[in-house]
Amino acid sequence: MKKLWLDIGNTRLKYWITQDGDIIEHAAELHLQSPADLLLGLIHHFKALKLSQAGVSSVQDKKSNQRIREILKKLEIPVIFAQVHAEYAGLQCGYQETSQLGIDRWLQVLAVVNSNDQNYCVISCGTALTIDLADGFQHLGGYILPNLYLQRDSLIQNTKGIKIPDAAFSELSPGRNTIDAVHHGILLGLISTIEKVMQQTPRQLILTGGDAPLFAQHLQQFNPTVESDLLLKGLQHYIAHAAEQT
Repeated sequence: MKKLWLDIGNTRLKYWITQDGDIIEHAAELHLQSPADLLLGLIHHFKALKLSQAGVSSVQDKKSNQRIREILKKLEIPVIFAQVHAEYAGLQCGYQETSQLGIDRWLQVLAVVNSNDQNYCVISCGTALTIDLADGFQHLGGYILPNLYLQRDSLIQNTKGIKIPDAAFSELSPGRNTIDAVHHGILLGLISTIEKVMQQTPRQLILTGGDAPLFAQHLQQFNPTVESDLLLKGLQHYIAHAAEQT
């Protein structure tokens, strides 16, 4: 059976098509603040695949999610939207108000916790850099920081007389020109933040998102694990647990 998995973030819509647990198709596209319109353009392709089920992770507001639901009805299959719970599949939410925690962060933590009482630091290197901590099945909360590019854009917008063209984020050494000083400084700041968090309590470091390999290069002392499809794994776990409860 083929299944559809959707990750509707702040800037991108990602989808996976799986068949008997294997990924047979995967894509990620910018939705330009209109994920429903992008989804509408994909719906005929999805319908042709003769899917059996869809699982959805969406950080959009209620109005956008309702439109997304209406579009997915065209598939005529069960559609399950993941939600943050105070407790789910053993995982305890660290937020007092569960509605304040992004479903993407919740699913990424859900994907890694297990019964071994392992302590985790789960970092998503996406539009924002999010850090979530968990001790066993207890989510402790975390941190949210502007990512590399948001910080650079902020400098461009607020620094008069200094042009900062795009360049690679790669080194932590002192920059010997303004462009390098900006890029090296931003990367150093985020790496230093992660190091500070990791030094508080020994944890297994899990990195996901597009810039995960870059951060992993500078955090080798913590033996990081890079998980490219961590949210998918969490969403699959979420749906499987929901099926067990019915």
